Amino acid sequence: MRFLASIASSFLLLSLAAGCRVAAPAGPATSPDAPKSFTQVPLTDTISIGATPWRQFFQDPALAGLIDTALRQNLDLRVAVQRVEIFQAQYLARRGALFPSVMAGGSAGLDRYGKYTMTGVGNYDTNLSQNIDGNQRIATGLTPDYFVGLRSSWEIDIWGKLRSRRKAAYLRVLGSEQGRNLVITNVVADVARAYYELLTLDNQLATLERNARFQQDGLALIRIQKQAGRVTELAVQQFAAQALRTESLAYGTRQRITETETSLNQLLGRYPQPIGRGPALPNQQGLPTRLGAGLPATALLRRPDVRQAELELRATSADVDAARAAFLPSLTLTPYLGLNAFRANLLLDAGSVTYGVLGGLAGPILNRAQYRADFRQAVANNYEGYYRYQQALQSGFREVVVGLQGLENYRAVADLRAREVAQLQSAVATSNELFVAGYATYLEVITAQRSVLEAELSLADARQAQLLQSVNLYRALGGGW
Repeated sequence: MRFLASIASSFLLLSLAAGCRVAAPAGPATSPDAPKSFTQVPLTDTISIGATPWRQFFQDPALAGLIDTALRQNLDLRVAVQRVEIFQAQYLARRGALFPSVMAGGSAGLDRYGKYTMTGVGNYDTNLSQNIDGNQRIATGLTPDYFVGLRSSWEIDIWGKLRSRRKAAYLRVLGSEQGRNLVITNVVADVARAYYELLTLDNQLATLERNARFQQDGLALIRIQKQAGRVTELAVQQFAAQALRTESLAYGTRQRITETETSLNQLLGRYPQPIGRGPALPNQQGLPTRLGAGLPATALLRRPDVRQAELELRATSADVDAARAAFLPSLTLTPYLGLNAFRANLLLDAGSVTYGVLGGLAGPILNRAQYRADFRQAVANNYEGYYRYQQALQSGFREVVVGLQGLENYRAVADLRAREVAQLQSAVATSNELFVAGYATYLEVITAQRSVLEAELSLADARQAQLLQSVNLYRALGGGW
């Protein structure tokens, strides 16, 4: 009857505790919904280029080989893989907390009980009893105690605290996998950007070397003109200075090539070595000619950072549930089974078998500061997760809009600069003819040569910007993983 009364009291206490559950937080301030289209004019194409595998998006074989190497050897990616392993281990620990822990062990001890203690008096009185035999008599000096067996502890998850922690850990495993996908996306985009920068620098170096040869020919011609008395030493000095400037620009470009190759090798997870690449940079080399963005409602959800932020938000929500449940009493069972005796030679006797179970119900009553602090921290983390999720959506939307507009604008810039180069190349030919005929000064020839060189370098930059906008748009739409 006493046992039933204690059970009834426990359930009554649990019922009262359920009525004292901490109220759920009100929730963070809401953010505006994302627009239905990336442009002012709604898009009719709902297919996003982000769904295209990177092998289909980057059609340059040399670039594909570099990306393959990076995905195998990049150190950031290997770190991200280990981060997934860490969160998986944490999940296993949280899942294991739902099941009873069982430990096997043994213990041996000696106790001397005082003459005026309950145990000491009880042992003395027991030894005087006629109902025990010699093996049951207790040593009154030093009393041994031997135990071999199993001990267990099991917290019954009444309020879902442990299940909420397990859920949060599982969601963080999924979030870490999206974090790994984010690293893959960034590695693919970074390798492509460095590769196209190398092609641009190759193009600019070839332009500088070609113009340097033209300028050396012009310098030789102007020296002949000076010997004939048609120009002064000033003209020779001007042509020589221009040739030296072009040569210095070529050396600066070679240094930038070295720096870019070194950075790209680090992305590939290796020490500096030559980078194999394609020919000089044409317009939109090896990329799809049409890049669709799709609709924000689906396109942005492909981004690994958005997915990771969403999973982290759900994980922090589970943390809030666990923190609320921590205010309620927890029920713990501690059963044991083994052999217990105060004589070593009797430890393996059948009469030494012992077992039992202890149930404990405990919960915070007076000092709940730690629980309140944990709850406030969990709520704050949940609000932060919500804002970070909204931040990821807004960042993704901004990057896609900038990429779409930049793609069109830089395409127009490249076309106009190509026409500018054609005009200036014609102007160089005309100035040379007029100079030979005596209708143009050497300054006009120098100006024309300098202008066409700057225009050709600028055209290479414009084509690089167009390619980089394509890569950035692909990454912004969640492509690459």
